[in-house]
Amino acid sequence: MLNNALAVARKEFRSYFDSPIAYIFITAFLLLVNFLFFWTFFVAGQADMRPFFGFMPFVFLFFVPSITMRLWAEERKMGTLEVLLTLPVQEKEVVLGKFLSSFVFLALMLALTFNVPLLVGALGDPDWGQIICGYLGTLLLGASYLAIGLFASALSENQIIAFILAIVIGVALLIVGEWFFLMLLPDFMVPVLNYLGLATHFESMGRGVIDSRDILYYLSIIGVFLYLNVNVVENRSWV
Repeated sequence: MLNNALAVARKEFRSYFDSPIAYIFITAFLLLVNFLFFWTFFVAGQADMRPFFGFMPFVFLFFVPSITMRLWAEERKMGTLEVLLTLPVQEKEVVLGKFLSSFVFLALMLALTFNVPLLVGALGDPDWGQIICGYLGTLLLGASYLAIGLFASALSENQIIAFILAIVIGVALLIVGEWFFLMLLPDFMVPVLNYLGLATHFESMGRGVIDSRDILYYLSIIGVFLYLNVNVVENRSWV
């Protein structure tokens, strides 16, 4: 299974760079996160990357669906999925391969932000444990958005609709654990919905705290949406 998934992942990853779009996308991401961070960094005058990780849930909310919106939607529009599945691969292998390719692409984007911790380290004495933990949390958060976006892409052949649908699901999971939403609910619902919030589990990791419950939560979100994705593909009605 893993060999077939890796073969699909390599094919999908190469396809990102078949056009200038990937380079434009990466450049836009790096310009935005560097601008957002350094805009306040020099004013605050503290060697602290928590603001960098603080805006990632909102940056990913729009950037990650841009990565995933074409993965299934384009297959549906072009009718190439059946050709792909005539090869000796299973639906779950294709889903895993597409997820892995987008995850490597996301990890590459994050790795290219290396200038931020290097500059913070050159100008002060940051907490490197907190920075490493923050990057781990960012990867898990991004992987969760990827699984959601991949699932949304399988629901429509229109990439714009897939993009919007992924944002809607992402926003729902993002705000469900926020205080302004929880204060509107009965007390007995607060602990459950607070646990379901994407940002709730990211806050502690952004501060440098690794909790196995947070890691388990993100792995569960990834697993659930990949499972739903496999079911949509197996029960596809668009062919």
